[in-house]
Amino acid sequence: QAQLVESGGGLVQLGDSLKISCAVSGGTFTRYAMGWFRQAPGNAREFVAAISWSGDRTSYADSVKGRFTMFKDNAKTTVFLQMNSLKPEDTAVYFCAAATFRDSSWYGIRDDEYNYWGQGTQVTVSS
Repeated sequence: QAQLVESGGGLVQLGDSLKISCAVSGGTFTRYAMGWFRQAPGNAREFVAAISWSGDRTSYADSVKGRFTMFKDNAKTTVFLQMNSLKPEDTAVYFCAAATFRDSSWYGIRDDEYNYWGQGTQVTVSS
């Protein structure tokens, strides 16, 4: 059983940067493929970024490509989402998710592909 705890959200201005974290405990972190999703009020949860458990493959939603970077620190059993050039439309609750029993280069872009979820962290971008 994995437990995921997000942190680092907050209120920032248009164009600012923010790095959010997801600390993972339980199970074997180095074998978890990880994903970030977000949900804005009134909207469905949407894919943001994903990384394979080997760390050699990543994927990003078109809306964040070139602005967001996802990476993992195995020593800290934590994944990060570095968000640059933030826009008001990035405002949402950001959730991290973990998937188990996948190939080393697999990553998922659908939320139903993930087994474990955190509670989310709020990111608000003001204009």
